[in-house]
Amino acid sequence: MHQDEPLVEARIARLVRDRVDPAVHRRSAPVMIEAWEVPGEPVPFDTAVRETYEPFTVGSSWGGRPWGTTWFRVTGTVPSDFGTAPGTTAELFVDLGFTKRHPGFQAEGLAFRPDGSTIKAVEPRNNAVPLAVGPGEPFELYVEAGANPDIGGDSFQGATPLGSRSTAGDRPIYRLRALEVVERDDTVWELQQDLWVLRGLMAELPTDGTRGADILRALERAADALDPDDVPGTAADARAALAPALAVPASAAAHRAVAVGHAHIDSAWLWPVRETKRKCARTFSNVLDLMDRDPDFTFACSSAQQYAWIRDEYPEIFGRIKQRVAEGRWIPVGGMWVESDTNLPGGEALARQFVAGKRFFLEEFGVDTPEAWLPDSFGYSGALPQIVRAAGSKWFVTQKPSWNETNVIPHTSFHWEGIDGSRVLTHLPPADTYNSDVSPADLHRGERNNKERGTANTSMLLYGFGDGGGGPTREMVGAAHRQHDLDGSPRVTLGTPAQVFEQIEQDLPTPGVWSGEMYLEFHRGTYTSQIRTKQGNRRSEHLLREAELWAATAAVRLGAEYPYAELEQAWHTVLLQQFHDILPGSSIAWVYENAEAEYARVAEVLEGLIGTATTALAAGGTAGADATGAAAGAPGTVVRFNAAPVAAGDATALGGSLGVAPRPVPPVRSGDGFVFDTGVVTATIDAAGHVVSLVDRASGRDAVAPGAAAAEYTVFRDTPNQWEAWDIDRAYQRNGTVLTASSVAVNGDTLVVERSFGSSTLTTRYSAVEGEPELTVETEVDWHEHQKLLKLAFPIDLLAPTASSEIQFGHIDRPTHQNTSWDHARFETSAHRWVHVAEPGFGVAVANDSTYGHDITRETRADGGTTTLVRESLLRGPTFPDPDADQGHHVFRTVLRVGASVLDAADSGYRLNLPVRSVEGSAPVAPLVTVSSPQVFVEAVKLAEDRSGDVVVRLYEGLGGRASDVAVDFGFDDASVTVVDLLERPVGASWDAGTPVSLTLRPFELVTVRVRRA
Repeated sequence: MHQDEPLVEARIARLVRDRVDPAVHRRSAPVMIEAWEVPGEPVPFDTAVRETYEPFTVGSSWGGRPWGTTWFRVTGTVPSDFGTAPGTTAELFVDLGFTKRHPGFQAEGLAFRPDGSTIKAVEPRNNAVPLAVGPGEPFELYVEAGANPDIGGDSFQGATPLGSRSTAGDRPIYRLRALEVVERDDTVWELQQDLWVLRGLMAELPTDGTRGADILRALERAADALDPDDVPGTAADARAALAPALAVPASAAAHRAVAVGHAHIDSAWLWPVRETKRKCARTFSNVLDLMDRDPDFTFACSSAQQYAWIRDEYPEIFGRIKQRVAEGRWIPVGGMWVESDTNLPGGEALARQFVAGKRFFLEEFGVDTPEAWLPDSFGYSGALPQIVRAAGSKWFVTQKPSWNETNVIPHTSFHWEGIDGSRVLTHLPPADTYNSDVSPADLHRGERNNKERGTANTSMLLYGFGDGGGGPTREMVGAAHRQHDLDGSPRVTLGTPAQVFEQIEQDLPTPGVWSGEMYLEFHRGTYTSQIRTKQGNRRSEHLLREAELWAATAAVRLGAEYPYAELEQAWHTVLLQQFHDILPGSSIAWVYENAEAEYARVAEVLEGLIGTATTALAAGGTAGADATGAAAGAPGTVVRFNAAPVAAGDATALGGSLGVAPRPVPPVRSGDGFVFDTGVVTATIDAAGHVVSLVDRASGRDAVAPGAAAAEYTVFRDTPNQWEAWDIDRAYQRNGTVLTASSVAVNGDTLVVERSFGSSTLTTRYSAVEGEPELTVETEVDWHEHQKLLKLAFPIDLLAPTASSEIQFGHIDRPTHQNTSWDHARFETSAHRWVHVAEPGFGVAVANDSTYGHDITRETRADGGTTTLVRESLLRGPTFPDPDADQGHHVFRTVLRVGASVLDAADSGYRLNLPVRSVEGSAPVAPLVTVSSPQVFVEAVKLAEDRSGDVVVRLYEGLGGRASDVAVDFGFDDASVTVVDLLERPVGASWDAGTPVSLTLRPFELVTVRVRRA
């Protein structure tokens, strides 16, 4: 037989393009269109329906300007002969001016009934609206259309003004292309789906295989049966020709894909938060419409924040969601407030993501989500498994590691082990997407990529338009049904995440283990981009800690009212900003305009709460000995409040002490340079403004590498290959400019160094405090550079095989060498308040108040010694998606400390980020809680979430070793003490009133205790 496969395939392709696709709609009829352009921000239906509408014609521009909104009122009558023939349906067809580029990244709409209930969304690849009337009957509906610009374009690169209302311009960007009643030929549509699945399957099969050849000939027979001049009349014949090929069952050994409807909706990204609310309404309406039409369809949806928006702004949709949750087809997943970043949020904040999210799901739906759900976050902290387990969950889903540039995680289903030894069963959906269209290509990719194949042959397929929302379509569900049991394809079952994990638990009783962080070998710039938002997050986290601590102390000591509502709202605001495209710095300008305003509002509220509580405590707090042993009631006019879990001078941890502030040490000129001598360390700054020596007085050892300069600033080129705000490429290291000083001068107790680069200026202020082993480096920058990376370097004279970097509730040790491809790819890393490098007996900490990105390497010098280089990434200047990212004024504070252990580093990190507050008053305030071990840090002191008045204390082991027989004492009478989970439910030991509380913590263990007050 002559081989003519390419010719047959070309014939089929043209037949589908030119005949089948156009024949889905048999005919159309006009409708009456009226429009009202919203003058400002979007308004609810109840407002829009009362406005005056003007006649509108297809082809006219709408929206007014980018980000504008137009409401369309659509009225008409279904023609009496539409939908009367068997296998036809009348529906509304809407084209708002869509491009073929991306679904969910451009214009979108939501159709409403006249009573204000939603029907479904109108989107680029899902633009049909069902009509609930028959032939000859009138209808009326409203479409809210959002003129959202397509920020990403074709390449997701290049500066654009469209990311902010203030720069997007006033020219309309969309024209209404179609709004009409159409008669859909259901048989042609079904043929279209048959052809799509079989053509896709054929493309995945061997070109010389029998099954592929059978499909090709079935397609050829269908083409013969289909009259191109009468597609509607012969579509059934073509389907009959394809039926045998679609009826061949799958092999009993076929891979099983559990298809879970999904819509990964970014809580902000290339659109602001206000638009995300509408995206949720559109997507959820789509899902509910599909559920009404297909009883097998299931949908998994995360992010309590998004549900809360719908509850508050679209109660009708929320009510329908609750009904579907109750019947088990709509599955709340993840248990977090938002799908947050996991590298940057602090420990308590990451815990609160689960506290807030799981509380919402329990209270609103009665659902305790068993899985954490983060398909798209930019790397996964080694602390996360313990936090997941502490929240009462046991499974974890992500997909993002498939984006790694260099290495591939060697598992699909495995135990992920955290830094404390906690494990969660983890699944990486092997189709490598959370936006599948249920194509044969996705299904076969999932089968090929399943690394446990032969042992665990079940995987999860997340399908539905995501990122910008939209969710599953009827075409995707149709494809799933066709591939449920189809030879040559994995078996597809519409199901739930739990079904996947339960099957994996059966198939893999002893799964492989991945230990520590899942570092994403990509998007390394997200540790640094949009530094104002990162600083706002860091400051807000610590203000929340202070507000809760002092409010709880005032409630216990003075009977003051605890500000539950204000604290919860502040937490919800901060948790939202930790979403994985907000805090990492990868969103449009509008998002950061909002974020900075929100952080300012949160700071104002929390400073007020802190001021109220500390003022009351300082005036009448319960007396007690302070950290220096001063007697209760000692004379003084200032109480020094220290919210850190470590003492700060004479300010006791977690309490208020009488005393004086530490005395600054002024710089003294020495030769061509200057010296700070704290009595513990001696720091020398040369005439160029660099730290050339930091000598530990006790050992005589110099921390700064010989011949090197610490506190050195370098500006590097920063032009990554793609994903500009997201990425830092290794090539940056080859092109850097070291900044030189223009002046060095003493100003009071500080040494001030001035530098400049391009259009930017940089001021460094050195300072030190008597009795401390630290030098403080304050960096003030007026930054006006684009596509540049500013780093601050500290070359340390020691051989550190690893660097310890603080993460949530502990730290992680990363190699400073590059022995393996995994080490080589980890050239930029994240850390929280400190990093520490050491060799036995001597170490150095670099602590910060708002920096996350670091690179830490080592090299051998000509003298045979080793220099370990610690560099902080201070600033970038990406131009996409925000062309003005990082521009303007910034201040950073860094502490360089000689300290042998990571506990020294933690001490500096806490004190730098939680500076002591001096409040007028004379009453010292004893801490509500003290612990006997320096390894154990108290991370939160608050009142219980259930508003019972119980005191909740969260603590963790911070050294990385066992802490035995740790006494935990409370500065008030207790009725009982119980070990609880993050949701404050009993999970462990308990103690009766007056019984000493003693804990033994494994390395990095997180423990929460709940204290019922007597």
